[in-house]
Amino acid sequence: MMRARHRVVAAAVLLVTAQVTACSTCQGLTPVSISTPKASPPTAPSWRQAAPASVPPPQAPFLAAVPAPTFPGTMALGVPGRTGLAGSPRILSGKLTHTLDGFLFRYGGGRTAVSVRDLTTGRRYRYHRALQLPTASISKVSILTALLLDTRWRELGDQARSDARHMIRFGDDGAADRLYERIGLESGLASANRRLGLKRTYTPGGRCVAQNCWGATQSTAEDQVRLVRALATGRSPLAPAERRRVLGLMERVTPGQKWGISAGACENDQVSLKNGWLRHASNGRWVVVSAGLIRGHGHDYAVAVLTEDSPSMSAGIAKVEGVAARVMKAFRGEHGCEPDTN
Repeated sequence: MMRARHRVVAAAVLLVTAQVTACSTCQGLTPVSISTPKASPPTAPSWRQAAPASVPPPQAPFLAAVPAPTFPGTMALGVPGRTGLAGSPRILSGKLTHTLDGFLFRYGGGRTAVSVRDLTTGRRYRYHRALQLPTASISKVSILTALLLDTRWRELGDQARSDARHMIRFGDDGAADRLYERIGLESGLASANRRLGLKRTYTPGGRCVAQNCWGATQSTAEDQVRLVRALATGRSPLAPAERRRVLGLMERVTPGQKWGISAGACENDQVSLKNGWLRHASNGRWVVVSAGLIRGHGHDYAVAVLTEDSPSMSAGIAKVEGVAARVMKAFRGEHGCEPDTN
């Protein structure tokens, strides 16, 4: 079994090495997840490619056929411990990694990076922590954060505030383009990333043919968790009001985009998230990513799941949600979503 898994991983590495992912637009694909709304914001995702204007985007029923999966029989990992809150299970990293390996193997491999941090207890788990993958539209959170590091929300003009709302809640690419230019393009993102402590996040510069190369940003799941932590805790250069503003917009994303890490949330949890997806023109494979904050049962969880090389968007969504469900089950332990009675 181990040899087979090693062969799969090696094959995936060779495949990734052969393709160029740093800038998908250079291959004729705009690496962004949502097309700009015309009259009203969309309620389900679409994507833009560098194709003639006459080519229509996919219609809303696409995600209707991709329900959030359930995972019967998933093992409840972890044992009761005394880290942080009473009853918080100790994370058995080796066992959880084995579980994810098996789940992802059934999805044909590909590249996946995961990071989860319990901001309440300090517990954490990382899977392929050094792996850098495209961020697609979750870069929009970075764009807004960079903007608010220099200009508070109340000081932005009406157009900028409207762009920020549409960029986060509805995935408006045009709004993201305008705000990306306002912060100074890739140099503005790089400056914000340094202030936020993101160590392995890189946005390509002038090699791309369109402004929205923000979607080709390469990052680690660990860096995306650092960004979420900066939005959720006082250990942040952002003012409290600005942090609440960003998380509030992420909590109110349009219903068609509430998939992703939300698959790991309990029924009454508060979830603030941003998802992204793109299709590589070179091989037709998909990047599907999700990151955000899950709050409930006395815990705040910063979660990021990044995937690449799925054969379809629906397969990528199922992969992200399956990973999120398994990891969060490990963090909650044997009591799962039941109220903590300790």
